[in-house]
Amino acid sequence: MGAGRPRRSLYQPSFLERHRKALVTGGALVILALVGAFFFFNVTAAAYACTTITQREPAGTPLPNGSPALLGQAQPDMGNLHVAIGNPVRYAYCPPASGSHYNNSGVDGPIPAKYYGPDDGTKPEGWIHNLEHGAVVILYNCKMGACTDANATALQALVRTFPDSPVCGEKAGVIAPVIARFDDMPAPFAALVWDRLVYLDTVDTARILEFYKTEAERTNPEPQCAQPSPTLAPSSPAAPSGSAAPSGSAAPSGSAAPSSSAAGSVAPSSAPSIEPSSAPSPTASPSPS
Repeated sequence: MGAGRPRRSLYQPSFLERHRKALVTGGALVILALVGAFFFFNVTAAAYACTTITQREPAGTPLPNGSPALLGQAQPDMGNLHVAIGNPVRYAYCPPASGSHYNNSGVDGPIPAKYYGPDDGTKPEGWIHNLEHGAVVILYNCKMGACTDANATALQALVRTFPDSPVCGEKAGVIAPVIARFDDMPAPFAALVWDRLVYLDTVDTARILEFYKTEAERTNPEPQCAQPSPTLAPSSPAAPSGSAAPSGSAAPSGSAAPSSSAAGSVAPSSAPSIEPSSAPSPTASPSPS
Protein backbone atom coordinates (compact mmCIF):
# COMPACT_ATOMS: atom_id res chain seq x y z
CA MET A 1 0.00 0.00 0.00
CA GLY A 2 1.52 3.26 -1.07
CA ALA A 3 2.31 5.95 1.38
CA GLY A 4 -0.17 8.84 1.62
CA ARG A 5 -3.27 6.92 0.43
CA PRO A 6 -6.20 7.10 2.95
CA ARG A 7 -7.17 3.87 4.65
CA ARG A 8 -10.76 2.72 3.88
CA SER A 9 -12.78 1.75 6.94
CA LEU A 10 -14.43 -1.68 6.74
CA TYR A 11 -17.22 -0.79 9.28
CA GLN A 12 -20.71 -0.17 7.87
CA PRO A 13 -23.58 1.11 10.16
CA SER A 14 -26.58 -1.18 10.48
CA PHE A 15 -30.08 -0.36 9.23
CA LEU A 16 -31.27 0.36 12.77
CA GLU A 17 -28.37 2.71 13.37
CA ARG A 18 -28.97 4.53 10.10
CA HIS A 19 -32.71 4.95 10.72
CA ARG A 20 -32.85 5.05 14.52
CA LYS A 21 -34.36 8.53 14.71
CA ALA A 22 -37.06 7.83 12.13
CA LEU A 23 -37.97 4.52 13.76
CA VAL A 24 -38.26 6.07 17.22
CA THR A 25 -40.42 8.88 15.89
CA GLY A 26 -42.62 6.46 13.93
CA GLY A 27 -43.02 4.15 16.93
CA ALA A 28 -44.09 7.05 19.13
CA LEU A 29 -46.67 8.10 16.55
CA VAL A 30 -48.08 4.55 16.37
CA ILE A 31 -48.38 4.38 20.15
CA LEU A 32 -50.15 7.73 20.25
CA ALA A 33 -52.53 6.60 17.51
CA LEU A 34 -53.37 3.38 19.36
CA VAL A 35 -54.00 5.25 22.63
CA GLY A 36 -56.19 7.77 20.81
CA ALA A 37 -58.16 5.01 19.11
CA PHE A 38 -58.68 3.25 22.44
CA PHE A 39 -60.12 6.36 24.05
CA PHE A 40 -62.18 7.22 20.97
CA PHE A 41 -63.86 3.82 20.82
CA ASN A 42 -64.48 3.84 24.57
CA VAL A 43 -66.09 7.26 24.40
CA THR A 44 -68.18 6.55 21.31
CA ALA A 45 -69.13 2.95 22.17
CA ALA A 46 -72.80 2.45 22.94
CA ALA A 47 -73.52 2.71 26.65
CA TYR A 48 -76.34 0.19 26.33
CA ALA A 49 -77.97 -2.16 23.84
CA CYS A 50 -81.56 -3.23 23.24
CA THR A 51 -82.83 -6.67 22.27
CA THR A 52 -86.48 -5.67 21.75
CA ILE A 53 -88.21 -2.32 21.39
CA THR A 54 -91.42 -2.30 23.42
CA GLN A 55 -94.28 -1.53 21.04
CA ARG A 56 -97.45 0.35 21.86
CA GLU A 57 -100.33 -1.52 23.45
CA PRO A 58 -103.92 -0.41 24.10
CA ALA A 59 -104.31 1.82 27.14
CA GLY A 60 -105.45 0.27 30.40
CA THR A 61 -103.54 -3.00 30.27
CA PRO A 62 -103.15 -4.50 33.77
CA LEU A 63 -100.24 -4.16 36.13
CA PRO A 64 -98.02 -7.23 36.67
CA ASN A 65 -99.96 -8.11 39.85
CA GLY A 66 -103.25 -8.19 37.93
CA SER A 67 -104.76 -5.01 39.34
CA PRO A 68 -106.28 -2.58 36.83
CA ALA A 69 -104.42 0.46 35.60
CA LEU A 70 -105.64 3.72 34.19
CA LEU A 71 -102.75 4.54 31.92
CA GLY A 72 -99.88 2.91 30.12
CA GLN A 73 -98.75 -0.65 29.62
CA ALA A 74 -96.78 -3.23 31.57
CA GLN A 75 -93.24 -4.30 30.69
CA PRO A 76 -91.65 -7.55 31.93
CA ASP A 77 -89.37 -7.00 34.90
CA MET A 78 -85.64 -7.19 34.10
CA GLY A 79 -84.36 -7.22 37.68
CA ASN A 80 -82.43 -4.53 39.51
CA LEU A 81 -78.80 -5.63 39.69
CA HIS A 82 -76.01 -3.13 40.27
CA VAL A 83 -73.27 -3.20 37.62
CA ALA A 84 -69.80 -1.70 37.42
CA ILE A 85 -69.86 1.92 36.29
CA GLY A 86 -68.90 2.19 32.64
CA ASN A 87 -69.89 -1.35 31.72
CA PRO A 88 -72.55 -1.30 28.99
CA VAL A 89 -75.75 -3.27 29.62
CA ARG A 90 -77.98 -5.10 27.15
CA TYR A 91 -81.64 -4.64 27.99
CA ALA A 92 -84.22 -7.18 26.86
CA TYR A 93 -86.72 -4.34 26.39
CA CYS A 94 -86.31 -0.67 25.55
CA PRO A 95 -87.02 1.87 26.79
CA PRO A 96 -86.10 -0.07 29.93
CA ALA A 97 -88.52 0.39 32.83
CA SER A 98 -86.34 -1.86 35.02
CA GLY A 99 -83.00 -3.64 34.76
CA SER A 100 -79.34 -3.45 35.74
CA HIS A 101 -78.01 -0.03 36.67
CA TYR A 102 -75.21 1.95 38.28
CA ASN A 103 -75.00 2.65 42.00
CA ASN A 104 -73.32 5.99 42.69
CA SER A 105 -75.94 8.33 44.08
CA GLY A 106 -76.09 11.83 42.67
CA VAL A 107 -73.51 11.12 39.97
CA ASP A 108 -74.04 7.93 37.99
CA GLY A 109 -77.27 6.66 39.52
CA PRO A 110 -79.65 7.69 40.89
CA ILE A 111 -78.92 10.82 38.89
CA PRO A 112 -80.13 14.29 39.90
CA ALA A 113 -83.77 14.94 39.08
CA LYS A 114 -83.91 17.61 36.38
CA TYR A 115 -84.21 18.25 32.64
CA TYR A 116 -81.24 16.94 30.63
CA GLY A 117 -80.50 18.36 27.19
CA PRO A 118 -80.04 16.24 24.06
CA ASP A 119 -76.24 16.31 24.33
CA ASP A 120 -75.93 15.71 28.09
CA GLY A 121 -75.13 12.01 27.60
CA THR A 122 -77.61 10.50 30.04
CA LYS A 123 -77.65 6.71 30.22
CA PRO A 124 -80.42 4.31 31.23
CA GLU A 125 -77.99 2.70 33.68
CA GLY A 126 -78.26 5.95 35.63
CA TRP A 127 -81.96 6.84 35.56
CA ILE A 128 -83.13 3.24 36.06
CA HIS A 129 -81.86 3.64 39.63
CA ASN A 130 -84.28 6.58 39.96
CA LEU A 131 -87.09 4.29 38.82
CA GLU A 132 -86.03 1.74 41.43
CA HIS A 133 -86.70 4.36 44.11
CA GLY A 134 -90.16 5.22 42.77
CA ALA A 135 -89.39 8.06 40.36
CA VAL A 136 -90.94 8.84 37.02
CA VAL A 137 -88.60 9.25 34.05
CA ILE A 138 -89.78 11.21 31.02
CA LEU A 139 -87.96 10.44 27.77
CA TYR A 140 -87.91 12.34 24.49
CA ASN A 141 -86.86 10.95 21.12
CA CYS A 142 -84.82 13.27 18.91
CA LYS A 143 -85.07 10.85 15.97
CA MET A 144 -88.85 11.33 15.99
CA GLY A 145 -88.77 15.12 16.09
CA ALA A 146 -89.08 15.69 19.84
CA CYS A 147 -85.97 17.87 20.12
CA THR A 148 -87.48 21.28 19.42
CA ASP A 149 -87.22 24.50 21.36
CA ALA A 150 -90.95 24.43 22.12
CA ASN A 151 -90.77 20.90 23.57
CA ALA A 152 -87.68 21.76 25.61
CA THR A 153 -89.49 24.78 27.06
CA ALA A 154 -92.55 22.67 27.96
CA LEU A 155 -90.44 19.96 29.61
CA GLN A 156 -88.44 22.49 31.61
CA ALA A 157 -91.68 24.08 32.79
CA LEU A 158 -92.91 20.64 33.87
CA VAL A 159 -89.84 20.26 36.11
CA ARG A 160 -90.53 23.60 37.81
CA THR A 161 -94.17 22.74 38.61
CA PHE A 162 -93.81 19.01 39.34
CA PRO A 163 -95.69 17.71 42.40
CA ASP A 164 -94.36 15.71 45.33
CA SER A 165 -94.57 11.94 44.98
CA PRO A 166 -98.06 10.42 45.35
CA VAL A 167 -97.37 7.77 48.03
CA CYS A 168 -94.28 8.74 50.02
CA GLY A 169 -94.51 12.51 49.59
CA GLU A 170 -90.93 12.76 48.31
CA LYS A 171 -90.20 16.37 47.42
CA ALA A 172 -90.10 17.11 43.71
CA GLY A 173 -86.55 17.50 42.47
CA VAL A 174 -85.05 14.93 44.82
CA ILE A 175 -85.57 11.72 42.85
CA ALA A 176 -88.14 12.79 40.24
CA PRO A 177 -88.68 13.85 37.60
CA VAL A 178 -85.80 12.89 35.36
CA ILE A 179 -86.27 14.14 31.79
CA ALA A 180 -83.74 12.79 29.31
CA ARG A 181 -83.14 11.92 25.69
CA PHE A 182 -83.68 8.33 24.57
CA ASP A 183 -84.06 7.46 20.89
CA ASP A 184 -84.70 3.70 21.04
CA MET A 185 -88.49 3.79 21.29
CA PRO A 186 -91.43 3.97 18.86
CA ALA A 187 -92.83 7.31 20.03
CA PRO A 188 -91.66 10.90 20.41
CA PHE A 189 -92.13 10.76 24.20
CA ALA A 190 -92.56 8.22 26.99
CA ALA A 191 -93.13 8.34 30.74
CA LEU A 192 -91.77 5.43 32.80
CA VAL A 193 -92.21 4.09 36.31
CA TRP A 194 -90.87 0.73 37.44
CA ASP A 195 -92.22 -2.03 35.13
CA ARG A 196 -94.66 0.32 33.41
CA LEU A 197 -94.64 2.98 30.69
CA VAL A 198 -96.93 5.18 28.66
CA TYR A 199 -96.10 6.42 25.16
CA LEU A 200 -96.98 9.98 24.14
CA ASP A 201 -97.03 11.88 20.87
CA THR A 202 -96.76 15.31 22.53
CA VAL A 203 -95.67 16.81 25.83
CA ASP A 204 -99.01 15.92 27.39
CA THR A 205 -98.45 17.35 30.86
CA ALA A 206 -101.87 16.33 32.21
CA ARG A 207 -101.42 12.73 31.15
CA ILE A 208 -97.88 12.55 32.54
CA LEU A 209 -99.05 13.85 35.91
CA GLU A 210 -102.00 11.44 35.97
CA PHE A 211 -99.67 8.54 35.14
CA TYR A 212 -97.35 9.58 37.96
CA LYS A 213 -100.22 9.98 40.41
CA THR A 214 -101.82 6.61 39.71
CA GLU A 215 -98.83 4.37 38.89
CA ALA A 216 -95.69 5.68 40.64
CA GLU A 217 -94.33 4.16 43.87
CA ARG A 218 -96.51 1.04 43.54
CA THR A 219 -94.19 -1.50 41.94
CA ASN A 220 -90.61 -0.28 42.51
CA PRO A 221 -88.46 -2.81 44.43
CA GLU A 222 -86.93 -0.21 46.78
CA PRO A 223 -89.85 1.80 48.19
CA GLN A 224 -88.90 4.94 50.06
CA CYS A 225 -91.67 4.58 52.65
CA ALA A 226 -94.09 2.01 54.03
CA GLN A 227 -96.62 1.10 51.39
CA PRO A 228 -100.26 1.90 52.21
CA SER A 229 -102.51 -0.94 53.29
CA PRO A 230 -105.28 -1.94 50.91
CA THR A 231 -108.47 0.02 51.48
CA LEU A 232 -110.99 -1.96 53.55
CA ALA A 233 -114.47 -2.13 52.03
CA PRO A 234 -117.22 -1.18 54.49
CA SER A 235 -119.25 -4.15 55.72
CA SER A 236 -123.05 -4.41 55.70
CA PRO A 237 -124.97 -3.82 58.98
CA ALA A 238 -124.92 -6.81 61.29
CA ALA A 239 -127.98 -9.06 61.05
CA PRO A 240 -130.02 -9.82 64.20
CA SER A 241 -129.01 -12.86 66.17
CA GLY A 242 -130.18 -16.08 64.59
CA SER A 243 -130.95 -14.58 61.19
CA ALA A 244 -129.04 -15.32 58.04
CA ALA A 245 -126.06 -13.14 57.26
CA PRO A 246 -126.46 -10.71 54.33
CA SER A 247 -125.12 -11.65 50.94
CA GLY A 248 -121.34 -11.33 50.69
CA SER A 249 -118.36 -12.64 52.63
CA ALA A 250 -119.31 -13.41 56.23
CA ALA A 251 -117.04 -11.86 58.85
CA PRO A 252 -115.77 -14.29 61.49
CA SER A 253 -117.19 -14.02 64.99
CA GLY A 254 -115.53 -11.25 66.96
CA SER A 255 -113.91 -9.67 63.88
CA ALA A 256 -113.68 -5.92 63.73
CA ALA A 257 -115.63 -3.89 61.23
CA PRO A 258 -113.97 -0.86 59.61
CA SER A 259 -114.76 2.47 61.18
CA SER A 260 -115.96 5.35 59.03
CA SER A 261 -114.44 7.93 61.34
CA ALA A 262 -110.82 7.51 60.24
CA ALA A 263 -109.44 6.08 57.02
CA GLY A 264 -107.55 2.87 57.59
CA SER A 265 -108.44 2.57 61.31
CA VAL A 266 -110.59 -0.27 62.59
CA ALA A 267 -113.02 0.05 65.51
CA PRO A 268 -114.40 -2.94 67.42
CA SER A 269 -117.88 -3.98 66.34
CA SER A 270 -120.69 -3.17 68.78
CA ALA A 271 -123.00 -5.78 67.26
CA PRO A 272 -123.25 -9.08 69.14
CA SER A 273 -121.63 -12.15 67.66
CA ILE A 274 -123.92 -14.42 65.67
CA GLU A 275 -124.69 -17.58 67.62
CA PRO A 276 -123.91 -20.86 65.85
CA SER A 277 -126.93 -22.57 64.32
CA SER A 278 -127.62 -26.23 63.79
CA ALA A 279 -128.56 -25.47 60.21
CA PRO A 280 -125.68 -25.14 57.72
CA SER A 281 -124.62 -21.59 57.29
CA PRO A 282 -125.12 -19.98 53.87
CA THR A 283 -122.15 -20.21 51.53
CA ALA A 284 -120.27 -16.94 51.36
CA SER A 285 -119.96 -15.56 47.88
CA PRO A 286 -116.38 -14.97 46.71
CA SER A 287 -114.88 -11.56 47.30
CA PRO A 288 -114.48 -9.48 44.17
CA SER A 289 -110.98 -9.65 42.72
